[in-house]
Amino acid sequence: MRDGSVVTWGDGNGGGDSRDVQEQFAGGVQHIYSTSFAFAAVTRDGSVVTWGDGNYGGNSRDVQEQFAGGVQHIYSTSFAFAAVKRDGSVVTWGDGDRGGNSRDVQEQLASGVQHIYSTNFVFAAVKRDGSVVTWGDGNLGGNSRDVQEQLAGGVQHVYSTSSAFAAVKRDGSVVTWGDGNYGGDSRDVQEQLAGGVQHIYSTSFAFAAVTRDGSVVTWGDGNCGGNSRDVQEQLVEDVFA
Repeated sequence: MRDGSVVTWGDGNGGGDSRDVQEQFAGGVQHIYSTSFAFAAVTRDGSVVTWGDGNYGGNSRDVQEQFAGGVQHIYSTSFAFAAVKRDGSVVTWGDGDRGGNSRDVQEQLASGVQHIYSTNFVFAAVKRDGSVVTWGDGNLGGNSRDVQEQLAGGVQHVYSTSSAFAAVKRDGSVVTWGDGNYGGDSRDVQEQLAGGVQHIYSTSFAFAAVTRDGSVVTWGDGNCGGNSRDVQEQLVEDVFA
């Protein structure tokens, strides 16, 4: 609301009941973020108020002290939150297996994070130097070791399906990782993604890349947009990103 207060309703266990934190809203809420069953509000002073299912990020008591210094933005998977502070460090909480536990990469997240992207189960942070740090479910994109050299720098933007990522680098090339059935495996179209990609769009199961010449490259689940062979002649040019 205009005065920074918050009104909630719906399933009380999933965030509809905020009575326990109503006094904390007095600091003036500026923005609210959500997982599947919890909310996180950022107030004017950069503090964070959470409520809802504790297993989905509704309980942030263990990291409350880390919010000191001012949170600028919060990102979420379906199960966890990741907050970027003014100094570029990251604080995570929620389901540990699905992004709430970032201890294995905490040193890499201590500074310099500019933006965080997510799937339903994983986070991917892009740092000022263009490198990428991932954590969460290792089978669904949280483990990017196989492409880590390609993600060491030069990444401009990251896109996602529900279980895979696609990163566009400064030279227009694309790096993918995560569940291969959801777009994490782009080997069949790798030559077409070697350069010139301007933008990537996605469904929950597939990616579509638009290149500088207006052509489109698709990969992922063939039944959900990953196979565009039947319309390929219509996608060879003049598609606007």
